[in-house]
Amino acid sequence: MELLKNVLDAWKLPDLRRKLLFTFAMLVLFRFIAHIPVPNIDTEALRLLFRSNEFLGMLDLFSGGAMRSLSVAAMGVYPYITASIIMQLLVPVVPQLEEMAKEGESGRTRINQITHWLTVPLAALQAYGTGVLLSSQNPPVIRNFGLSGEQLLPTLAIVISMTAGTILLVWLGELITENGIGNGVSIIIFGGIVAALPEFVGQSFVTGDVVGLATLGIVGAALVAAIVVVQEAQRRVPVQYAKRVRGNRIYGGGSTHIPLRVNSAGMIPLIFAMSILLFPSTVASYFLNSANEWVSGAARFVMTYMSTTSVLYWVFYFFLVMGFTFFYTMVLFQQQNLAENLQKYGGFIPGIRPGRPTQDYLNRVLYRITWLGALFLGLVAIIPFFVRGAGNAVLLSSTGLLIVVGVVLDTMKQLEAQLLMRHYEGFIK
Repeated sequence: MELLKNVLDAWKLPDLRRKLLFTFAMLVLFRFIAHIPVPNIDTEALRLLFRSNEFLGMLDLFSGGAMRSLSVAAMGVYPYITASIIMQLLVPVVPQLEEMAKEGESGRTRINQITHWLTVPLAALQAYGTGVLLSSQNPPVIRNFGLSGEQLLPTLAIVISMTAGTILLVWLGELITENGIGNGVSIIIFGGIVAALPEFVGQSFVTGDVVGLATLGIVGAALVAAIVVVQEAQRRVPVQYAKRVRGNRIYGGGSTHIPLRVNSAGMIPLIFAMSILLFPSTVASYFLNSANEWVSGAARFVMTYMSTTSVLYWVFYFFLVMGFTFFYTMVLFQQQNLAENLQKYGGFIPGIRPGRPTQDYLNRVLYRITWLGALFLGLVAIIPFFVRGAGNAVLLSSTGLLIVVGVVLDTMKQLEAQLLMRHYEGFIK
């Protein structure tokens, strides 16, 4: 009741109501775009392929059904996310990018612009790779796909359409960030995942898969509770600020804390690990029909042992997620320069010398608490492997659930901040 009351309070405020309506309108527009198919598609072959391929069904859940219809929005905003991850990893490595990051708002704007430029070739490559994969199926999903002769123009039409669809979704996400509520790109992903769930649950009712639905409900509820606890968990490192005397006045003093999150990396390690694991099977799919028997045999070996039905795939997935959690958390933490900023503004951790000792202490604390976050993300990644035998309804995307819960929490916090500025009580106690 308290949550409903606060939503009604937000709706009564004209500017906040306008933000909510704008966000909803952009999501509706996204759903229209997700149903515009690319040309030269054999819909029957596409339907048969999704029926026989479980992993494509998981990708379809992320795109909100756009992959199943192979629409212009089939890739979603994931090429942009890939570009963002690459830029975040390059910032501490490339001196020019590191200097940009230290320039404040103007530097971040330039880095964001480079990220947008990088998104275009990544989206085009992903679109072409998707086309090659689907055209190599039996029967082929895409007809006349290739770079020779009369195939060139249809291929360019498909690649350009899918690339433009991705860029359009990124633009809609940024409009939501500027004029709506929440992080726009995250909300676009959220909208795609949530839009596919009603049809998924409805099909399970039609097929009578009661065991699968019950398992989905129980595991889903437990996962949501665990995700909320871990996402909000943090270690608060106390910080004391020294007092400074200027003339007859005393400035500074007081105490606060540095909130070090147990899961600072969010869902990025899951996406990054999945991208790495998809790469070998994607490359191998190009050589399945090779005239060289050794090459085709190696391709079949990779496709067999790196598919989502292989135990080896899930073992690699678990350890890759853990590794990327530590790597990404440390990269983000180093970019914040907390020890340097504390020393600059007269802050210190009680019992720890300023400068390098403070940095080492924070690194040790973050490393210890990240173990819990890494193990949790690793378990979240492999949960579908353990529950897949419960029935057809359990196509449980724990990664998607992590994204949904994270986006909801972030949006609630932003809405709470808007309400608190207007003296309303927030959602989170």
